[in-house]
Amino acid sequence: MPHPAALLLIVLATGAEAFRVCAFNAQRLTLAKVAREHVMDTLVRILARCDIMVLQEVMDASGSAIPLLLRELNRYDDSGPYSSLSSPLLGRSTYMEKYVYIYRSHRTQVLESYVYDDQDDLFVREPFVARFTLPSKVLPSLTLVPLHTTPKAVEKELNALYDVFLDVCEHWQSEDVILLGDFNADCTSITKKRLGELQLRTQAGFHWAVGDGEDTTVRASTRCAYDRIVLHGEHCRGLLHSAAAFNFSQHFQLTEEQALDISDHYPVEVELSQAVPGAQPLRPLTLLLPSLLLPLLPPQLGPVA
Repeated sequence: MPHPAALLLIVLATGAEAFRVCAFNAQRLTLAKVAREHVMDTLVRILARCDIMVLQEVMDASGSAIPLLLRELNRYDDSGPYSSLSSPLLGRSTYMEKYVYIYRSHRTQVLESYVYDDQDDLFVREPFVARFTLPSKVLPSLTLVPLHTTPKAVEKELNALYDVFLDVCEHWQSEDVILLGDFNADCTSITKKRLGELQLRTQAGFHWAVGDGEDTTVRASTRCAYDRIVLHGEHCRGLLHSAAAFNFSQHFQLTEEQALDISDHYPVEVELSQAVPGAQPLRPLTLLLPSLLLPLLPPQLGPVA
């Protein structure tokens, strides 16, 4: 029979499994781009990290790039199967983009989605909102609101994103929302002062999980927190475990030139802790193990205060 301490570690390991939500500006993602073997291989390894990934700058009018990417992703390892949900092409001119969700279909499902009704034409690429199931009793569903702003109107679009948030809350009667994507929220696109005056900064309840000090750019010559993830809602914020940009060039030991073949942006991601069936907030370990076993535990595994 395993040592009680080992049993405890098993319980903690399975109870703390994280759910990872990511956003990635994949920089002009086309069929020709994903057909390049080294690009496909790296994209697949990036996507396989995430339970839900929101891809931006998907510019594939043929509709073939994402199915090809999914095929290779589902062949990659045993982390799938994966499915996708795509917006229509969005934009004001011949330059059009899609938002595409790639998600692990055995861990989450799409409940509903819609393109925000941008009646005042405030967005170049209006958000493609989706509500997903979440493997958590604390938070059984979660709304994602992606946005890729245009650099020429960052302040206007980010303030309009607050109105999208209000629309989403009314639509689904829930304030547990994650706003995410390439906000262009730094450097020459918006000043620190203007950034601090955004409604998403001044209104209560918003947590910018990917902060101002993060570098989400691949080029060594730039240091900008363009890509962001913003959480709202007591349950959503309560599950937040970590947030960061994923430096894939360093992780996969790529040169800057090789990394730029993939994108000039790094993905950003948040981990929601204990997002597993039946998950509850952490309790003292006395509730996890019979009190008779506690004396057998090493001191570092004793009850949590």
